[in-house]
Amino acid sequence: MAQEFKQSMNLPKTSFSMRAGLAQHEPERLSVWEQNNVYELLLKKNEGNKKFVLHDGPPYANGPIHLGHAMNKISKDIINRYWSMRGYQTPFVPGWDCHGQPIEHKVETMLGTEKFNALPVAKIRELCRKMAVEQVDTQRQGFKRLGVLGEWDNPYLTYVHDYDACDIEIFKALFDNGSVYRGRKPVHWCMYCHTALSEAEIEYSDEVSPAIYVRFELSSTPSGLEDFSGNIYVDIWTTTPWTLPADMCVILHPEATYVAVKHNGQLEIMAEALYQHCCEKFGYGEVELYHLPSGELWQKTGKELVHNTYKLPIFDTAEKQGEFIYADYVTLDDGTGVVHCAPGHGVDDYIAGCKFNIDVVMPVDDNGCFYEGEGIGTGGMFSKMNVNDANPKVIDLLRERGTLILHEDINHSYPHCWRCKKPVIFRATSQWFVSMDKTQLRKQAATCLDSVAFYPNHARKRIGSMVEGRPDWCISRQRNWGVPIPAFTCDDCGELVMNDDTLDCVIALFKQKGSDAWFTDKPSDYLGDACVCPACGSHNLTATTDILDVWWDSGVSHTAVCKHRKNLHFPADMYLEGSDQHRGWFMSSLMTSVGAYGVAPYKAVVSQGFTLDGQGRKMSKSLGNVIDPNKVCATQGADIIRLWVASVDTSVDVACDDDILSHVGNAYRHFRNTIRFLLGELEDQFSFERDGVSPDDLEDLDKLMLARMCTVHNEVTRAYENYKFNQVYRLLYDFVVVELSQGYLNATKDRMYCGKATGHARKSAQTTWAYLLSMLVRDLQPILVFTCDEAMSHMPASLRDNQQFAALLSWFELPVGAEFIAHNEEAYTNAVTLRSAYTKAYEAARTQGDIAENSTQATRCVVKAPASVVDNLQSYAALDLAELFVCSEVALESADAVSCEVYPARGTKCVRCWNYRSCNAEGLCERCADVLASF
Repeated sequence: MAQEFKQSMNLPKTSFSMRAGLAQHEPERLSVWEQNNVYELLLKKNEGNKKFVLHDGPPYANGPIHLGHAMNKISKDIINRYWSMRGYQTPFVPGWDCHGQPIEHKVETMLGTEKFNALPVAKIRELCRKMAVEQVDTQRQGFKRLGVLGEWDNPYLTYVHDYDACDIEIFKALFDNGSVYRGRKPVHWCMYCHTALSEAEIEYSDEVSPAIYVRFELSSTPSGLEDFSGNIYVDIWTTTPWTLPADMCVILHPEATYVAVKHNGQLEIMAEALYQHCCEKFGYGEVELYHLPSGELWQKTGKELVHNTYKLPIFDTAEKQGEFIYADYVTLDDGTGVVHCAPGHGVDDYIAGCKFNIDVVMPVDDNGCFYEGEGIGTGGMFSKMNVNDANPKVIDLLRERGTLILHEDINHSYPHCWRCKKPVIFRATSQWFVSMDKTQLRKQAATCLDSVAFYPNHARKRIGSMVEGRPDWCISRQRNWGVPIPAFTCDDCGELVMNDDTLDCVIALFKQKGSDAWFTDKPSDYLGDACVCPACGSHNLTATTDILDVWWDSGVSHTAVCKHRKNLHFPADMYLEGSDQHRGWFMSSLMTSVGAYGVAPYKAVVSQGFTLDGQGRKMSKSLGNVIDPNKVCATQGADIIRLWVASVDTSVDVACDDDILSHVGNAYRHFRNTIRFLLGELEDQFSFERDGVSPDDLEDLDKLMLARMCTVHNEVTRAYENYKFNQVYRLLYDFVVVELSQGYLNATKDRMYCGKATGHARKSAQTTWAYLLSMLVRDLQPILVFTCDEAMSHMPASLRDNQQFAALLSWFELPVGAEFIAHNEEAYTNAVTLRSAYTKAYEAARTQGDIAENSTQATRCVVKAPASVVDNLQSYAALDLAELFVCSEVALESADAVSCEVYPARGTKCVRCWNYRSCNAEGLCERCADVLASF
């Protein structure tokens, strides 16, 4: 009899393994994709359709991929796969940023500084390129292993000839409209990397600095202080004592009120709002403010004190004296309200000094050391001295002169080089800049941002405020590995030579030979008739050696890639990178695009946070908290990393460690087991054309699930379209675990396993299961790319669009309309609410021993609910709540609130299906008897 029962059952059968073995099987599947050109098939499927271009921001070609790389590329792949399923062509051209200091620094470290410096530039560039190529291939393999589809055999690389030429094309566009200029201004300078840095290349870390208060002796007498002439001082505060040799002026706030404090028979000028705090800090004790002979308090605004003079704190000469000026940026939050100003060592100081024609003094060289020679320090005491070593010397000198008021060390945020991680200095040098205001670039960029969609939306304010406040962009660097700035100097008169003719010649040179030719060919060889100095007519020109900022290099990819590749378009539909790129790639792309074309290079921007460990710390090898995506792929599989990316809110910083990945692994098993469960009754058994039941003819419970499934799918669609992957994950996880595994699938498996194979009731459930499988594989395909592809090979042809690969699937189309969904949604919600009440009552009864057998099938219940709920559910004449509850019997009664009472089941246990029903003499319920009779 048992064998007869087994043969009559529709037991699940699938070759889709319960054990995933992702780490072993994913590389095999990846190989099949490559052999069958799945990426090319993906583009061909939607050929002729509208394109969605997600332009890949180039990661730096520097070492194996890390978790941040993985999150970035997986996010892009999720988006591309989704839009491809929606019918868009989604060409994806990955790229790499191959120029810049890190690669050059690695070559220098490998060779040793002495040998490195002895090499010709051409050889250094050759070694840098070789290293970049090696790093690109390493990262490419890591990205491909993650299941990311793209033109991996035809990426864009920022060192190739056409790309080099594009750098100069955009440079020429901005030069022609007047945005590019050469000037001597203070810039962030790394004394270790020996180059200027832009704002995007600065990181901030805490540093301990010597803060000093100093009194400068006035050489003029402010109006009203004639009685103290020759004995008047102004008190300043600074955290960079080494900049005092370059002091040229002091800055006051124009509207602030300043007073004169009487101390030791002299007057010291400081802000009225700060003098009490300062005097207490200085240990002056009881102090008195100076009053005029009339008894009126002496006080002046910053504007009223302008042009007074003082003796320079270090270089005390009669020929040169400091001057009082004013600027709005001076605050009264700390210090004395008077700012020491060295225009050569600060942008704000420089700007303020320019308004008053203050000289720019620069006594510091490329190494951050004071120049050797006369006039540097008293008796040459600072000659060749590093600025950090000069700090205590300056302080000692001030103390000896009796002008040091107070010295204290403070911990504060200080700019550091993003490459070597060491503190930088401000240093006035001759550099190339892009003006933010001369051609209204700042204003145009801000206007263009208004038409860009930002995800999350608040990111718009972040980049907007950066555009509003950024200084002119310093685009020149003093390094070897990069694209040269296309300028020449005349050997005879020293004039700078740059014009449209020379720029066109350089563009042609770079297209033909690449930028290496700049360091090997003579200007006369490629400039032709353009090789002439317009100032003196000389043909003896020398190419300059500065290179372009690496952010310029990557920033022009909107043209080098999106404009120049026929399968892409400009502007790109989307840029997606980490939130630090608001001042990096997003910014440089915006400025070069707006400067050249007057439009933003992107229609939408998605910004993401950083990856941290489980305790919220930055990952580092020294802490031992690094999650290596290559290792995870090799041990757990790429789909686990992809599911982790989908599970977190990538718009903020996200955590990851082994415990978190373990939880993700558990979630993965829920998804996989549900797909396997569905395949068990569908694989090689189901065809919509042969077996499908129309939605209107489904059993009532199946109608409710179909409506619910459509609602979930609509919510998933909206989440994908808003790039909220964590909402996709949560919607599908809750649906699979709570509503399917614990609910509908658990309820209908009895009908699937025990019902008549060709009966309407089973076919109705099987049709709904088929819709569920079809929807889940499609909704999960952008995320679980390997698993869904594996599931595809087990799915009936009618469920997979007759496609071989999951990436080629179209987005799930709802089998019913909005009216069907709306009509059945209320009933679904009511039924699930009552099921929850039953489950709670059943568990309580079982715990108390009221229900002997540990099976909900051995129970019956009386459920009470508001009349509206009862009427709604009873309108479904064939709705079997006992099936949904997985119990033997349900009685539904009206009441004010939902409640449930559980009792032992009536009837006997069917020997075939184990449900408690009215059974015949052979122990079979009516359904099982009919099945056996037909069998």
